Amino acid sequence: MRNLLGGDNFVTSRVDAAVGWARKFSLFQYPFVTACCGMEYMAVSGPQYDLDRFGAALPRFSPRQADVLFVVGTISQKIAPIMRRVYDQMCEPKWVVAFGVCTCTGGFYDNYSTVQGIDTIVPVDVYIPGCPPRPETVLQGIMLLQEKIQKQKQEY
Repeated sequence: MRNLLGGDNFVTSRVDAAVGWARKFSLFQYPFVTACCGMEYMAVSGPQYDLDRFGAALPRFSPRQADVLFVVGTISQKIAPIMRRVYDQMCEPKWVVAFGVCTCTGGFYDNYSTVQGIDTIVPVDVYIPGCPPRPETVLQGIMLLQEKIQKQKQEY
């Protein structure tokens, strides 16, 4: 039987597992940067932290080509409809990462003009807290997103 199946080179898997594995290592992010957390976002994208090893290094500058929306910084009530429109333009499957405390909860800006968490506008998959978040925290958030992508039901 072993010779019939090609020796030790026979692997069994489910299509869902293979698609989930492939998707988690091919994240094309769209950065929606509005404030100071953008500096940390750019630092994480540099060579020191090497996002290529997570398959998430290449940002897309069109939401139609991206599958992860990185919302970075404070979201005002005025810019919230624009962010929703960017989210709506992304193709399925798509995920959202809230980057920084202002994006997650409104942060220090508890006033009428600031959105108190982007989850009131779009569904959020991963929250990365911090002001600004440390690069290691961002990497942990990306790994959490990868784990979520691999475990979810795959549609193709």
